[in-house]
Amino acid sequence: NSYWADGLIIATPTGSTAYNLSAGGPIIAPGSECLAITPLAPHSLTERPIVIPMSAQISVSVRGAQQPYVVAIDGRSFFVTGNGAGIRVSQAERVVRLVAFPGQTYFETLRSKLMWGSPRKE
Repeated sequence: NSYWADGLIIATPTGSTAYNLSAGGPIIAPGSECLAITPLAPHSLTERPIVIPMSAQISVSVRGAQQPYVVAIDGRSFFVTGNGAGIRVSQAERVVRLVAFPGQTYFETLRSKLMWGSPRKE
């Protein structure tokens, strides 16, 4: 696809509740074998987030860039110059193991942090 947007987020299930959620992307449950691609401030109302299989190979390039642009990966930023320069995104061979606290579930944490089911003040 081609996106006309201010940026593009590619998020794993772990990263789906951060910047991706703030940009209107989906929340992806842990253990789901997929990625979300979410355009940032798209210049068309038809550009929507999409969920793709984790096995997909993604190539991203910027066309029409008159100035250097920034690629941010897990909090690290890089300046890229050159029209058409790009990156490839694919699943790593290694798996990252995350800490889980006893008695605390993913959806309970979401409910608490996002205040799902909280009474509304009118």
